Amino acid sequence: MPMSRVTSGLVRGTALVLFVASAPSARPEDQVSITGELKLWHKVTLTVRGPHARETDNNPNPFTDYRFEVTFTHESGQPSYVVPGYFAADGQAAETSATAGDCWRVHFRPDKTGLWRYRVSFIQGKHAALDRSVRGTAVRPPDGLEGTFKIGPTDKRPPDFRARGRLRYVGKRYLQFAGNGEYFLKAGADAPETFLAYRDFDGTLPGKAPLKTWGPHVRDWRPGDPVWKGDRGKGIIGALNYLASKGLNAVSFIPYNAGGDGDNVWPFVDRNDKLHYDVSKLEQWGIVFDHAQNLGLFLHFKLQETEMDDERMGVERKPVRVPEALDGGALGPERKLYCRELVARFGHALALNWNIGEENTQTTEEQLAMAAYLREVDPYDHPIVVHTYPNDQERVYTPLLGKPEFTGVSLQNPWNQVHRRTLHWIEASARAGHPWVVANDEQNPAQYGVPPDPGYQGFQGQDREGKPVGYTHHDIRKYTLWGNLMAGGAGVEYYFGYLLPQNDLEAEDYRSRDQSWTYCGIALEFFRQHKIPFWEMRNADELVGNTQRSNTRYCFAKPGELYLVYLPEGGTAELDLSGVRGAFQVLWFNPRLGGPLRRGTVRRVVGGGKVSLGQPPNDPDQDWLVVIRR
Repeated sequence: MPMSRVTSGLVRGTALVLFVASAPSARPEDQVSITGELKLWHKVTLTVRGPHARETDNNPNPFTDYRFEVTFTHESGQPSYVVPGYFAADGQAAETSATAGDCWRVHFRPDKTGLWRYRVSFIQGKHAALDRSVRGTAVRPPDGLEGTFKIGPTDKRPPDFRARGRLRYVGKRYLQFAGNGEYFLKAGADAPETFLAYRDFDGTLPGKAPLKTWGPHVRDWRPGDPVWKGDRGKGIIGALNYLASKGLNAVSFIPYNAGGDGDNVWPFVDRNDKLHYDVSKLEQWGIVFDHAQNLGLFLHFKLQETEMDDERMGVERKPVRVPEALDGGALGPERKLYCRELVARFGHALALNWNIGEENTQTTEEQLAMAAYLREVDPYDHPIVVHTYPNDQERVYTPLLGKPEFTGVSLQNPWNQVHRRTLHWIEASARAGHPWVVANDEQNPAQYGVPPDPGYQGFQGQDREGKPVGYTHHDIRKYTLWGNLMAGGAGVEYYFGYLLPQNDLEAEDYRSRDQSWTYCGIALEFFRQHKIPFWEMRNADELVGNTQRSNTRYCFAKPGELYLVYLPEGGTAELDLSGVRGAFQVLWFNPRLGGPLRRGTVRRVVGGGKVSLGQPPNDPDQDWLVVIRR
């Protein structure tokens, strides 16, 4: 497609490259603009002029009745992606709150440098966007428009995901970046689930829980960071900045919770209108998500809540009228559109997973159908997981073992059962021939979860009713964080209990768990700094005498080469090196303070039998990680 002029500019610190025609024209080739940084893994946005529409139109409905897709193909012929697009009103809705216009948009993240070709497909037909079998009628233009653009190398550095590429499932226990080949361990925030219940977003109303200001994090916003409509967004952008500053790399949220605990987040123009979407609100969400990705924060989309994922509730699974449930739990027009809109608007993000539901109660058939549809519309094959109640795991997860639609599970467990339950599903999925990525994303008991730091808002280990919590952030570090990692888990997200300060519905100050975030950052930095090949390692608790009854030490190993022995309650341990030849260095890592590896009382051991690892450098009654390396 001929392009006669290139203009460039700066939008709140974000580089912009815009290709436009030299003068207004009715020619089809002048109806396409390409914006963004034309670089490897960066967000490239293609906007076309199409049919004028309004958010609330019904005949045709701009969300269901236009199948707008763009095929992007590298000059070599491979790869080629068919990427769904969406109605974008006036193309500036985040700033204008427009509800009508003739802009249609698609986002693409190129994974190769060089020349890319694109071709636009734009089909009108009843529910054409939801079902590719609907043939419909081509809308020309923009249908058939073609063009090219050239992609150069990225100029970003980690933790920015644009320096690392797309995070993908590769048939192992860990996700891998397509760009630099690194494997991913996560640590971040599972709470608040009402992260998006923010007063600065258009069309966002209070429900059972109030809206957030994210006021405590306005101070974390930095000049040059994104905002919209003047200075809106500083609080939520600052919250992301704070998480990233603690060395964290994940954040979780629910995009639709009508009828759920918060009842204050939905992507629609109205709470009960599931077939018309709020364009300006979603553009503003996109600003936040893009910033998270640039900071290196993985996006955990929890697509629905247990209260409204279907119409079967309670222990006996009796039918109950749940008007908020998309298609009553089945895969129908509402659910298909929901999946497609999220993929079209946000699926370009490099590091995310689709979690089909928090504490999910859909049937196995409904879960598989929803996951299969996500696979169908997501050109990038992002990981898909599911979350359920602790006591429902066997019933819900077992039928999904070995199914290619799912890449892992999101576990909810008592804080002191994380190691055992993580290991159980890792081993079960391996036996089924389809290894799962297993994360611990919610800690029970639900009323407490991960407690605030001692002293935060007067917190001294008691809940609002004056009852003692019974455990501390130190126990979370030992048995949740390191419990998951030493089982071979993919990492953690922390949930905030509903009877504690800054809880799962009302939290807007992540500093309430500042010390717990510090411990997470220390753990992730340990694996990075010391180049631990965790993706080649496995749980080996049997080598340190750990059993289901004796949970006082963990072992994670690449047998014959490297052993990590974690001592939650301190003390010492013997490591069984029977059948292993050679000498090994013994060093100690402090998971409370981080820092360099240090020597203990035993500096060297030799294989051939059980060996004592000696005593740590100090504080023998505290938790330590022993590193035994050839």
